[in-house]
Amino acid sequence: MDAGLAALLGAAVGSLTTLAAAVVSGRAQARAQHDQWRRQHRRDAYASYLSALHDRDIAMDAILEALRSDNPDLPDVDEKTRRFVALAREVHRAAEVVILEGPVSLTEVVSRITHASSDLSEVMRRMVESAHAGDNTRRAEDTALAAERERILYQAVKNFRLAARSVIDSTNRHNELRPERAP
Repeated sequence: MDAGLAALLGAAVGSLTTLAAAVVSGRAQARAQHDQWRRQHRRDAYASYLSALHDRDIAMDAILEALRSDNPDLPDVDEKTRRFVALAREVHRAAEVVILEGPVSLTEVVSRITHASSDLSEVMRRMVESAHAGDNTRRAEDTALAAERERILYQAVKNFRLAARSVIDSTNRHNELRPERAP
């Protein structure tokens, strides 16, 4: 074999090796960027959901506080109820994004929050109706039931936080441990 041909062949093999390494490195970088984008999307969806829940829960607390009075200001209660309903719709929208962006495991956790919210909302609706009717016969019972349902809702939200953190952490660990693959 002639020295020039050997040098040319060596340069070609070296160039192909460099090109293959660049392709592998480029794919790994693109995959890492996509994974980071995905994690950020999920984190944003989870944070938006928690923020919507927080705002709605503040509105819910305002209704319950207004209903504690022996003679609640009914127009004020109605205004607080309208605000609560609007914020509950925002929670629903944010939940849909979580369901779309997150893994199936979070769907069940979101469903538990939805169920707990619905149970508490039903008690609050009855309390508002009773206030409008001037009927205090179930007031103590409904107040206690609302407190119990608030506790259940709080626990469901706490479980969502833990599940969301777990999803984000496992995605991070998975990406840190994933070996790079050849093209």
